Amino acid sequence: MTTGDRILDGVRVVDLTTFVTGGFCSLMLANQGAEVIKVERPGVGDDNRHSGPPFIDGESPYFWTVNYGKKSVELDLKSDAGREALYDLASEADVFLQNYRPGTAERLDVDEETIRSHNDDVIYCAISAFGQTGPWRERPGYDLLIQGMSGMMSVTGEPDGRPVKVGLPTTDLITGMWAAFGISNALYRRERTGEGEYIDLGMLDAALPWLTKQAGKVFAGECPSRMGTKDPVLAPYQTFETADGYLNVACLNQKLWNGLCQAIDRPELADDERFETNADRVEHMDELESELERTFRELTTDEWMTLLVDEAGLPAGPVHDVEDALYNEQTAARESVTSMEHPEHGEIPVIEHPLKYDRSSSGFESPPPKLGEDTRSVFRDLGYDEEKLDELTDRGAFGSE
Repeated sequence: MTTGDRILDGVRVVDLTTFVTGGFCSLMLANQGAEVIKVERPGVGDDNRHSGPPFIDGESPYFWTVNYGKKSVELDLKSDAGREALYDLASEADVFLQNYRPGTAERLDVDEETIRSHNDDVIYCAISAFGQTGPWRERPGYDLLIQGMSGMMSVTGEPDGRPVKVGLPTTDLITGMWAAFGISNALYRRERTGEGEYIDLGMLDAALPWLTKQAGKVFAGECPSRMGTKDPVLAPYQTFETADGYLNVACLNQKLWNGLCQAIDRPELADDERFETNADRVEHMDELESELERTFRELTTDEWMTLLVDEAGLPAGPVHDVEDALYNEQTAARESVTSMEHPEHGEIPVIEHPLKYDRSSSGFESPPPKLGEDTRSVFRDLGYDEEKLDELTDRGAFGSE
């Protein structure tokens, strides 16, 4: 729970998306104070509600992590009454967000032209796998497919292994972040011009700028490949096995390399012509790995952390499992993982977002919503009386009973 002004206080977002691309976008906006109204299919809701196991009393904790701080309304957009209610909702919105496959929004009459006829200065963001144009525009796409088609999987995994998917829904999250960035930019522009905006965002487009150093190798005429934890342009910059686990070591410059050689009591490595410069070390990366791993296997990860980090001030760190990553002395000090009260589940965990302002506040003000729990209250706030709500209910706007 936060207090004080949040940067997006007063911004209303109508979110028709399912799963993670749009969900993480509106999650970021909610964290900054936006009122996010999640429009869901009656009786079913966001597909992410059913992602599991695991489930906690029938609810997906994965759904929780992408939907803190939102409101949920059920609308049947295939009914005239449901669309009428949506248009009233959209007429009071600042942002309209959907992630349908191109063509679906037009069939449902929730495309940009239709929504803008009810709200001329709305920020309309359309997320899809490949964008609204191009020969692949109508293809379905999910994180796994985009990881493969973006080149990410070709450079993830061991050199002699098969392509590996990043263990997180990376391209979903990347796309959600780009969407939130674009929407924030468009809101800022609207403050200056009074004009709305249309944002066409494809997941494949969103992933490509993250290739950075691998793209650089292509631009230089080389072909990036899977390298395990090694880095294509830096060495040593990888994971090493220790006596009881694994240790990441990141030497980005010559000073750090020399310091590492001293700290591990291998000064002869600094004088070895194979390892003299970073370019030399990259060229002889396998030999360097063999030399260093032989040394790192002599002590435990904690012992190396004492020698390298506490005493020598070098950049090294353990490979945490997810539980250790969430709960440690640093995340506790930063309040990175907190909790909030859920009306049915008691205290539930919350992964806080990382922006910490000096003059503004941020954070989630409510738990993830139950399906449709805010339907009547949201429309009451729009001015609907009980008679109107009952009429819409009878006409199937909110689904069948």
